[in-house]
Amino acid sequence: MGLAAGKEILDKASAEGYAVGAFNINNMEILQAVVAAADKERSPVMIAVSECAIKYAGIDYISSMARTAADSTDVPIALHLDHGQHFEVILQCIRHGFTSVMIDASHFPLEENIAATKRVVEVAHPLGISVEAELGRLQGVEDNVSVAERDAILVNPKEAQFFVTETQVDFLAPAIGTSHGAFKFKGKAELESRDSRRRKG
Repeated sequence: MGLAAGKEILDKASAEGYAVGAFNINNMEILQAVVAAADKERSPVMIAVSECAIKYAGIDYISSMARTAADSTDVPIALHLDHGQHFEVILQCIRHGFTSVMIDASHFPLEENIAATKRVVEVAHPLGISVEAELGRLQGVEDNVSVAERDAILVNPKEAQFFVTETQVDFLAPAIGTSHGAFKFKGKAELESRDSRRRKG
């Protein structure tokens, strides 16, 4: 079938009311397991790859394996860069056939985050590549991204709307109380919602 754009997969999921799993892979065996499960369940999937995984396995191997996996099934599969923090790595992924990239400039002030995200959107969108961005800070550790609890900042919905309008990003990862990596197994996640904000107020 070939790789599908992340936006194409997520737009259909949004319209039809179902979730899509995004699974980070580091090697062939993990990729094979994810695709076999997606094929068995007839469920679209996002194959996510971190900058560290690219450094570990090599982008040529990862992109070739993902294309082979996508050609082995008729279930839609996107190849997605997760938490891309370096513009040169994002360009490398685009050149190697990734169908979705994430620019994570959430550690910058809002204006700088917007500027960095727009730069990626301007390169990716003309090529039909979806762009994800992150707003706010999530507690915990994921790949080489670490955020202490005192630095975790929840997203203001109006700011999120402004961010999406300004950047024209395809999808957004907002900090709403979720946690990353090993932290997700410690304590109870407190997700921010309208109701929880009312109770605090």
